[in-house]
Amino acid sequence: MTEKRKIKAAFPHMGNVYIAWAAALKKLGVEPFIPPITSKKTLEIGSKYSPDSICLPYKLILGNFIQAIENGADYVAMISSPGICRLGEYGQSIKNVLKDMGHEDKYTELQLYDGFKGIYKFLTGLSGVKNPIILIQAINIAVRKVFVLDRIENLFSYYRARELTVGTAERHYHKALRMITEADDIKSLKKAEKAAVEELKQTPYDKDKEVVTVDITGEIFLVQDTFSNQNIEKELGRMGVQTRRSLTVSSFIKDAIIPKCFKKGETHLERAFRMAKPYLMRDIGGDALESVSDVAYADERGIDGIIHISPFTCMPEIMSQNIFPAMRENCEIPILTLIMDEQTGRAGYITRLEAFVDLMKRRKFYKKKNEQQVQSAV
Repeated sequence: MTEKRKIKAAFPHMGNVYIAWAAALKKLGVEPFIPPITSKKTLEIGSKYSPDSICLPYKLILGNFIQAIENGADYVAMISSPGICRLGEYGQSIKNVLKDMGHEDKYTELQLYDGFKGIYKFLTGLSGVKNPIILIQAINIAVRKVFVLDRIENLFSYYRARELTVGTAERHYHKALRMITEADDIKSLKKAEKAAVEELKQTPYDKDKEVVTVDITGEIFLVQDTFSNQNIEKELGRMGVQTRRSLTVSSFIKDAIIPKCFKKGETHLERAFRMAKPYLMRDIGGDALESVSDVAYADERGIDGIIHISPFTCMPEIMSQNIFPAMRENCEIPILTLIMDEQTGRAGYITRLEAFVDLMKRRKFYKKKNEQQVQSAV
């Protein structure tokens, strides 16, 4: 008797979120199919079947899906959103493209804003598993891995900005990622996180090194995806900058999925509504509200600078960028806005980053000098 072949399901790349999804699918007996790492080929394929004016994330997601299907995936899964953003139209548009290519039956959709219920329904439909205990275990391991991955990412950024030899922290980070990936239950995940932290601590670094700190905000896909943001955190780390993603998958999950009774403290979206005032009074779609509040939050915490990344033609982020000048009356923090598409040149991009880092370093130097003069005068 031949063994029944497992269903292969693929999600688009967006940072390391595939590690979390893979853990959930394995729990349910579904084989996670990881599409080829996003590359120029992915972008070429996605652009070929995309409207000219559509934004970069759409093209990359479509390219991921086509590559996954061509390499043997049975299903590709798209996250839907009811908000006032083009993301709400991605699903139907991608479904139509795949239908024209003869892959209509390979598309499935996750209603993420239906919260826990939406994920439960999606996983049941995909796997056929009806046992609520197994389904809850699958969701639990995926959600916990997302939070662990974000914590490891922040620790990695700390060591990368201070490492003695460029690239050392990244080698330890990739080892740490493999540990997290291999954990298949909550107990082993806790052990893996401890081991991953110890792995990163092996990075030779200068704890007294003067570094500048930068928050990265903007459209969440570009903030997370290293291909579309041209590995901005790696470039900044090379320049001695410690980065922090203001928009993370874990903060998104905390707002959209985790029930209120299990939430601790203020969520990112709750802080956004509080701190975006009086510059922006309501949600205007995308991550605009969060972006505006992230500037105020970074300024309040004394961060040296903030970088706002957005896809070309993204209206919510264009709106937030136009609000930033009005914030300068109350927020002194330097802001660098970067608009990305497939035509963005690397040389000019790096030059802008270097100039921004120099600005922050000079600003920090003179601020510290002035503080010392005031103290000596007293």
